[in-house]
Amino acid sequence: MNAHTYFENVAQDWDAMSSRFFSTRIRDFAIGVAGVEKGYLAADIGAGTGFMTEGLVQAGAQVIAVDPSGNMLAELQRKFDGLTAVVTRIIEGDRLPVEDQSVDGVFANMVLHHTEAPSHAIKEMKRILKPGGRLVITDLEKHDHLFLKDEHHDRWMGFYLSDIRHWFRMADFSNIIINAIPGEQCCADSKCGSAQAAVGIFMATGTA
Repeated sequence: MNAHTYFENVAQDWDAMSSRFFSTRIRDFAIGVAGVEKGYLAADIGAGTGFMTEGLVQAGAQVIAVDPSGNMLAELQRKFDGLTAVVTRIIEGDRLPVEDQSVDGVFANMVLHHTEAPSHAIKEMKRILKPGGRLVITDLEKHDHLFLKDEHHDRWMGFYLSDIRHWFRMADFSNIIINAIPGEQCCADSKCGSAQAAVGIFMATGTA
């Protein structure tokens, strides 16, 4: 099973599953640092069933929710049915289905460790930002919990913050800030119950 099939299969259960992995505080941190307000246009990359989208809408944003999983986006659409503030788009390949320099902010929560080429993904997120727009990534710090790769189909075992900073610089971001989120961890148990993970979560931001 590859990552795409995994997420297609767990879409209906994802809200319950992810609520055990991390708290809504990381969403609040991300939205707060970006200064989201009414009329703000945001792209939620790897939107899943709408964890970040929900917070963005509550803050007054219009949201383009992007994900490679049709089943995940179907759950998101059901959740926000009739709400014109949210539109969904399927991503196919490595180019985001969003126009150049068109959004005020880009948010990617727990997405980067599933991407094949993180540096390219960051450049793509920069492409769709308006000049002065803000990218906010929340993801896992470097770890050695192999069962996350085997059971959750993670491509990367988290990241060194120095690598994230390097990729932001390569994409020509300014005002780069990268820090661990105090007191926040992504927690999971292996299927057999013999292994547990408590991985630090970082937030990385930069201005286009």
